[in-house]
Amino acid sequence: MDEVQYPIHGSCQCGNVTYELLAPPQRVVACHCKACQKLSTSAFSITALVNAKDVVFHGEMKRWERKADSGNINAAMFCPVCGNRIYHVNPAHPEQIKLKAANLDDTRILQPTIHAWVSEKQDWFQIPAGVKQFPRQPE
Repeated sequence: MDEVQYPIHGSCQCGNVTYELLAPPQRVVACHCKACQKLSTSAFSITALVNAKDVVFHGEMKRWERKADSGNINAAMFCPVCGNRIYHVNPAHPEQIKLKAANLDDTRILQPTIHAWVSEKQDWFQIPAGVKQFPRQPE
């Protein structure tokens, strides 16, 4: 496999929101919680944890938020035209972005090293051997 070159460009489905990821993510997490299953309309959602300074966004986004089981606020930024989620952020820690990176042009970096909320995982999905698993949210 060729080495990933940064920046990597990404966009929502309609192209109203675009962005550049300037550096590799700190980690990539597959979350199996019921909220992420609803978000992704699949078995899990993939999130790349990145420093806010390492991503540049273009275009208008809207915000929706909910309170997580941890008590933290999970704010979701999304395209108001097509509805695609772009990233999540905890307003108490704006320096860390949870990029919904499946909308990157080059998705080779999306190899989860952590599977979270496996207590709510779909029974048919098998997590690869050797990948860290957490029944709920990792600390």
